[in-house]
Amino acid sequence: MSDQQRDALLQQHADSYRGYVTATVLHGQAAAEVLGQHPTDLYALHTLELAGPLTTGALAERIGLSQSATTRLVDRLVRAGRARRAADPEDRRRVVVEPLPLPHEEDEAAFGPARRRMAEVFETFSTDELRVLFRYFAAAAPALRAATTETKGLPGD
Repeated sequence: MSDQQRDALLQQHADSYRGYVTATVLHGQAAAEVLGQHPTDLYALHTLELAGPLTTGALAERIGLSQSATTRLVDRLVRAGRARRAADPEDRRRVVVEPLPLPHEEDEAAFGPARRRMAEVFETFSTDELRVLFRYFAAAAPALRAATTETKGLPGD
């Protein structure tokens, strides 16, 4: 495929990518609403689940909020029973934030429909196509985080 053909293909499918990103954001908002949370709080919980316990400062860096805004976010998560503060096992003078497991019924209400519908989508792909798709997810997530940092004008990598 020539560079010109590749550029035309990318241009032709730019709207499908924008539609996918929009659907992802809207689903995150709907899931947060079902859980009685703000979407940013839910995204912070996902960050903690993926990264493991983090200090408030490290969480702030990862989600792009100020330290004071992140402290308020953590306060909300703790009050809601979604996270807890614990002593850092590597430095007992520091505190880390740990996510708490979501009760099954709440997890199912917020994420069950997406899991089922996405499983239906994945069923339509071959194993090789799934490998490409998951390689894309693994590469796209850090690229989007870097773009978010750049968009916000924050210091980045």
